[in-house]
Amino acid sequence: MASPPSPPPPSPPARADEPRSGEGRAPIPPYVKAAAGSLGGVMEACCLQPIDVVKTRLQLDRAGVYRGIAHCGTTVARAEGVPALWKGLTPFATHLTLKYALRLGSNAMLQSAFKDPVTGKVSAQGRLASGFGAGVLEALIIVTPFEVVKIRLQQQKGLSTDLLKYKGPIHCAKTIVREEGIFGLWSGASPTVMRNGTNQAAMFTAKNTIDILLWKKHEGDGKVLQPWQSMVSGFLAGTAGPICTGPFDVVKTRLMAQGRTGDIKYKGMFHAIRTIHAEEGLRALWKGLLPRLMRIPPGQAIMWTVADQVMGLYERTYLQSAQV
Repeated sequence: MASPPSPPPPSPPARADEPRSGEGRAPIPPYVKAAAGSLGGVMEACCLQPIDVVKTRLQLDRAGVYRGIAHCGTTVARAEGVPALWKGLTPFATHLTLKYALRLGSNAMLQSAFKDPVTGKVSAQGRLASGFGAGVLEALIIVTPFEVVKIRLQQQKGLSTDLLKYKGPIHCAKTIVREEGIFGLWSGASPTVMRNGTNQAAMFTAKNTIDILLWKKHEGDGKVLQPWQSMVSGFLAGTAGPICTGPFDVVKTRLMAQGRTGDIKYKGMFHAIRTIHAEEGLRALWKGLLPRLMRIPPGQAIMWTVADQVMGLYERTYLQSAQV
């Protein structure tokens, strides 16, 4: 007698080949993320350079000349002309373009190294380590030399170029190398490494978490955020870093401004922290915090708005079509 047919095997879960978190899909290549970051950096620099000039002037103001953000901005514009609020734009824009390219590209490569080989997921610790590593790389390769030039240009006061020590970014860099040596362009490297490493560890982790919690967006899932959603995520992700790293930013600015020759007031990162605290009080270590909060979160909002659209376009055009 024929045996009864065996029951059919249970059907697999629906859409098991496309998990919600995006595992199993091809990741966005690091070079695409680097290009997306570069485009976002150009837009950010053009919009927010005046705030960066005001922040630098406030951090270098030991005598209390400026009574706040608005007074500093109006004083600079009245005494030196409105274009003075865009002093240092060329190195700043170049610096942001290269920095974001390196940041997003290196973070993508580091995350690939930290992925679980079975699930393809990146743990919270791996995401933090990837962000910190990307911040350290950008600080040493891009940020420090560009910010030294930018700060030297921004601290100069006056209308006549003939009376200024540095005539422009190239002249400034050449003068620093001639007078202080090549390592003069890396003045303040230690606090810059600490600031950027901590910033990017917090920012990448926060951006990923906010995208998931607010928009149910997982990397590689094919979903493209609306520009306003990217702005909200980028703004929120950019708020924690300035508060946590304020002292590193103030010390970085002071070390970069003083150079390596002549009157050396600060002998290093920890000496600078102790000296500023003793002479100016604890709050002085967070000088320029408000303009940083006015610049960094909006800057991240602008950058991620552009970057998310570029990466979303790549996902729609290449990754999704490749899976059809």
